[in-house]
Amino acid sequence: MIQALALYDRATRAASILLPRSLLVLVARLGIAGIFFLSGRTKVDGVFHITDGAYELFRTEYVLPFIPPDLAAVAATTAEHLFPVLLLAGLLTRISALALLGMTLVIQLFVYPDAWSTHLGWAAILLPLVAHGGGAWSLDAVVRRSLGGRSRVLQDAARAPADETKSFA
Repeated sequence: MIQALALYDRATRAASILLPRSLLVLVARLGIAGIFFLSGRTKVDGVFHITDGAYELFRTEYVLPFIPPDLAAVAATTAEHLFPVLLLAGLLTRISALALLGMTLVIQLFVYPDAWSTHLGWAAILLPLVAHGGGAWSLDAVVRRSLGGRSRVLQDAARAPADETKSFA
């Protein structure tokens, strides 16, 4: 049993080396960006002309109780293009992931309440991005380094207990 635990420990250490946090966050950013961006592309023609079909979807199937359908169509289509591009670059990662998480919540509550397993999967990808940022392989990290290191928020977090400050960025 001790040998099995030692083997397990070696395997997990190897996995940690082979799968650094920056790689995991990059894959999360790329994966969720693809989902939302491709959804946004189904609503437009050309570069960014929202189709009549997209407006019709928001009038009939994607009805929201608090936003007029035409405004919802523009807002959702814009969000599905803007935030994935920011995630690809790793720029404003936390804000972008939070916006897409909010969009996911709206879809779950008002549009497709039976699709909870899909939305839970999206949330599982987005929540670590909100909590930990875009990682070392992001423009957020480049900006942070160019500004001389840590932001004020990160300096405050550094004073917290170690288990609460583990971050990908």
